[in-house]
Amino acid sequence: MGCTRPRTRAAQVAREEPSLPREARDFRTQRTARPRRYLMCPPAHFKVTYSINPWMDPEKPVDLPLALAQWEDLRDRYRSLGHTVELLDPRPELPDMVFAANGATVIDNRVLGARFAHPERAAEAEVHLDWFRAHGFTTVHEPSHINEGEGDFAVTDSYLLAGRGFRSSPLSHDEAQEFFGRPVIGLDLVDPRYYHLDTALCVLDDSADEIMYYPPAFSRGSRAVLARLFPDALIAEEPDAAALGLNAVSDGHHVLLPQGAIGLFDPLRARGYEPIGMDLGELLKGGGSVKCCTQEIRS
Repeated sequence: MGCTRPRTRAAQVAREEPSLPREARDFRTQRTARPRRYLMCPPAHFKVTYSINPWMDPEKPVDLPLALAQWEDLRDRYRSLGHTVELLDPRPELPDMVFAANGATVIDNRVLGARFAHPERAAEAEVHLDWFRAHGFTTVHEPSHINEGEGDFAVTDSYLLAGRGFRSSPLSHDEAQEFFGRPVIGLDLVDPRYYHLDTALCVLDDSADEIMYYPPAFSRGSRAVLARLFPDALIAEEPDAAALGLNAVSDGHHVLLPQGAIGLFDPLRARGYEPIGMDLGELLKGGGSVKCCTQEIRS
């Protein structure tokens, strides 16, 4: 779980807050979209009747037809970009199933299931595992320790970044490393608004270890680790993080993100990405946006 990459930008690491990329570097010629396969679940039964994160307020009603229309727009956008979208059947007793990213982590056709921290979502884990088994996945692991899928696991070319502090257990990190055979980098989340890693960090290019993230969501030591491993990361400002702008999905060229994160659009374009703003305002009432709705199936 250590890092052998040589140190860069020593002054920046000392500050723990990396700056935007060097002006001399040309990011624009490196961006190529790669077709992806996603698993999504329509919000047919989405509602907020309990609160397990600071975004959820049962007093705020959900406009279900609008939530479904917003979700369909995201699904259709993926398909228009050439991606495959598989569908998971929603269950009426599981209103948060729309947040499909939390149900598993899939790398090289190996499926690490989820084990949810809150009983309200616990039954989602088996629904996801049943789907993978029914669709021909043979290397499927039911975890011993709490992890909430891609909510707290983010895949880069070199690492499996792993969040902890509010949901996933630190013990799940060793379990994931043994199962996937990839180095796991543990990151401590300290702001309850960013209760999952995918609310505070997004992988922009998983073939080049490029990410964007919001430093105040992480502990002092985790900020230093991120600065060391990803010296050219795009750093989000507070208004964009608060709009859940980091709960985004990138195919290596297109970056689908909440439309309210307007401060991220120009920095993304400057790096050669094409940001695409999505309105998932109704689903935000449950504490999720683009990434939360999107589990990637990596073959």
